[in-house]
Amino acid sequence: MNKLRNNPFFSSLFLCLLYLPILVSADCTCENELPHNSSNKTKALKYKLVAISSILIAGALGVSLPILGKKHPTFRTENNMFFLIKAFAGGVILATGFVHILPDAYESLSSPCLSEKPWGVFPFTGFLAMVSAIVTMMIDAFATSFYKRSHFNKALPVNGDEEMGGEHEGHVHVHTHATHGHAHGSALVSEDSRSSHQYHVIRHRIISQVLEVGIVVHSVIIGMALGASQSANTIKPLVAALTFHQFFEGMGLGGCICQAKFKSRAIAIMLLFFSLTTPTGIALGMGISKIYNENSPKALVVEGILNSLSAGILIYMSLVDLLAADFMNPRMQSNIKLQLGSNLSLLLGVASMSLLAKWS
Repeated sequence: MNKLRNNPFFSSLFLCLLYLPILVSADCTCENELPHNSSNKTKALKYKLVAISSILIAGALGVSLPILGKKHPTFRTENNMFFLIKAFAGGVILATGFVHILPDAYESLSSPCLSEKPWGVFPFTGFLAMVSAIVTMMIDAFATSFYKRSHFNKALPVNGDEEMGGEHEGHVHVHTHATHGHAHGSALVSEDSRSSHQYHVIRHRIISQVLEVGIVVHSVIIGMALGASQSANTIKPLVAALTFHQFFEGMGLGGCICQAKFKSRAIAIMLLFFSLTTPTGIALGMGISKIYNENSPKALVVEGILNSLSAGILIYMSLVDLLAADFMNPRMQSNIKLQLGSNLSLLLGVASMSLLAKWS
């Protein structure tokens, strides 16, 4: 039970459920809200059920592709194709933060249903996104340094022949015996080599976990909004848009999980958690649709704050931990074709996700 309580994924879901009673309060109603007849509600229900199944399948497929694809030589992390996939996924997540989540947060916190003070006199959306990005950077830095201090102070003894065979990179202390006329690898990998390998693994684990938290918070919110809606005309275009949205986001997250080298059980939990968040949000929205009012002041404030924080996390993670890390990689810096391909892939990912904003 303590493991579940300390897990960031379950903590984020608990946070959304904690605010559920606040979200359902109905204090403000928009003037242009139209009445919904029984026929329209029946049609809306059908679209919601379609949305649950299609988003579940798309999310599971998107997040699984990079992980299953690593078994194919073309999609392994050491190949150029993986750089192109990660650049596309980074563009998708960047556009999600800037084009999808941040405008939604601004719309919520600048709603006429909210009082002028304090929401109308200070740009809370940008401020909260900035604070979220700074806090994410701090957590990223402190977590990495903590694990580095904890695990990087031990040298790894290995067989000298394996070292010469290329199993481990680093310096080998060789003792030469003149009586035998040859050298025996004495079996001590340098601390720098071991530290470098563990450092990259830990970095990718932290990145994938923080990234999933940011995606999960947003996914539950948009799922609840869709599930609570009673308008078939509103839901219909959202089904296709959110299906592609979940697929592209899944690819980005799957690429990070793939590099983190989690155990199979941890990978399965992360994949399942991501795949179920939006469908769970839709189901929650359907359950509270009779009492939920997305234009109530409390609902607007909670949604606006959570979306702002989520946007800050995704923008930071995409720019710093996904894109900058790869684009500054010596391998990419020395390969002009890979640079051009990665830039085009990044722009394609940004354009694809930005286009979906027209319907979502």
